[in-house]
Amino acid sequence: MDFLEPIKINKRWQDINILLLAYVGDAVYELWVRKHLLELGIAKVEEMHNKAIHYVQAKTQAAILRHLMDELDENETNVVLRGRNTKGHSPRNIDVVTYRHATAFEALIGYWYINDMKKRMKEILNRIDEILIKLDV
Repeated sequence: MDFLEPIKINKRWQDINILLLAYVGDAVYELWVRKHLLELGIAKVEEMHNKAIHYVQAKTQAAILRHLMDELDENETNVVLRGRNTKGHSPRNIDVVTYRHATAFEALIGYWYINDMKKRMKEILNRIDEILIKLDV
């Protein structure tokens, strides 16, 4: 089994627990971040770790999502709304709204991944640095 291949499930994405979509999306995004940083030439673990933290922290993910909202189609927007409105355990060091937006961002990536929407996912992920510069995050 190739773990990079999309998940084959016998459910519609709407029937999957949104926190599971976010859980999968978190892993996919984390892998993308590490690959991206390697491609940028980062060769030291500590430097990669420090830069990766910036990409994966809740406030960064929430800011990216807010920037993308106008570009999302109806299904993507529904995923985001479900992810944002879910009741999950939020860490003490981040406010609930930011945490829920970050969960929604991860759910969106999980949605793209399980639906084999590689082109759409790459289109957005390849713009992350540009978005972060624009947002000054």
